[in-house]
Amino acid sequence: MAFNDLLLRTLNGEKTDRPPIWLMRQAGRYMKEYRDVRSKVSFLELCKTPELACEVVLQPIDAFGLDCAILFSDILVPIEPMGVNLDFKPAPYISNPVRTLADAERMRLVDPKTELKFVMDAIKLMISKLNVPLIGFSGAPFTLACYMIEGEGSKSFLEVKKLMHNNTKAYTTLMEKLTDNTISYLQAQVDCGCPVVQMFDTWAGLVSTYEYEEFIFPYVQRVAESVKGAHFIYFAKDSSSFYPMIKKLNCAALGVDWKTSLK
Repeated sequence: MAFNDLLLRTLNGEKTDRPPIWLMRQAGRYMKEYRDVRSKVSFLELCKTPELACEVVLQPIDAFGLDCAILFSDILVPIEPMGVNLDFKPAPYISNPVRTLADAERMRLVDPKTELKFVMDAIKLMISKLNVPLIGFSGAPFTLACYMIEGEGSKSFLEVKKLMHNNTKAYTTLMEKLTDNTISYLQAQVDCGCPVVQMFDTWAGLVSTYEYEEFIFPYVQRVAESVKGAHFIYFAKDSSSFYPMIKKLNCAALGVDWKTSLK
């Protein structure tokens, strides 16, 4: 079967007959085939087993003929080797959150090609079996920091804001390490063959425009400028007030949420 390069042509700015189509979380629980696989292993085991991760990535491509596949993993997978105790209960939970400068300083820089080898092996296996581009991804530094500081999901992430304003040194130390790790993680995915990578900033909309500009955007910008050899996509949820800044990023495309008009 011929390779479907519609996504790549679109990101190159070429005029195409239609836009490429793929789904957020397209390998997931809405498919019986996915639920069958998931019933046999934990979520983290699924993420860390290349053969199973590849199997669930192929399921929606085979079923619906979508124009690209998405790496099956979780945005929190890369923070585990930094030194956090990560579990899914089923929601993500970190038993040793980062709350002090000493905590931030203990977090490690990660070599993704060795410490996250299962992700790289999964990427290579997926690419060998796909006839569409594979989109790699990561969480953005701030969104990862939210989980690492809070310890779990939250509606307000008050601990994050407290650290940001009351212990800025601890916050920036953590963000610098997360930014370095995000760059190396995405670059490793590109080096394994991903022609497109996307960075998800799920919790960016929790902050003010001032806070985004001061405490988040510089790190996003550094990632966007550092990853080479692939199309870069940035998605920040609830971020319409930040668009004057975001449009300055070195991106092939920007993701928008349901609150933003496509016009």
